Amino acid sequence: MKVSEDMWNYMKDHLEYSDEDFAAFKDNPRNELILERAPGLLNKTIIAEVVESKGCNSRHQVGDKIYFDGPGNLISKKNPKKICIFALQPLVAQVFALHELFYAGVEKPENVFCRVGCSDVGVQCGGWGNIVMEVRMEDRKSDSQ
Repeated sequence: MKVSEDMWNYMKDHLEYSDEDFAAFKDNPRNELILERAPGLLNKTIIAEVVESKGCNSRHQVGDKIYFDGPGNLISKKNPKKICIFALQPLVAQVFALHELFYAGVEKPENVFCRVGCSDVGVQCGGWGNIVMEVRMEDRKSDSQ
């Protein structure tokens, strides 16, 4: 599928590119691949679910979920009132890996190593607490997700 000129122009406006920056963007063949496959990503939700929690200062509990839209933006209205910055840090690599699989054409992207922990090492190792999250990509169920 070829990317339409309307889509290219939308991206130029959306990203507020100068003509020079837009030319560089459009000349990169990876960007065309991404734009060809991006519409499918809009129908996905990425969820990081807490599967273990001990001594978490931000009070993240087992079953808590952190939601991102398919492109990787936090969905603020769906998320806990507080999210620890140290819980977000390891999610960057997980979301990136899911994106890479999706853009490579994997129909149902799934990370083999789908569990990550916050960067606090826990009280037994000199920290305060620790949480473990399992990350997955799902089809979006509604406009609110």
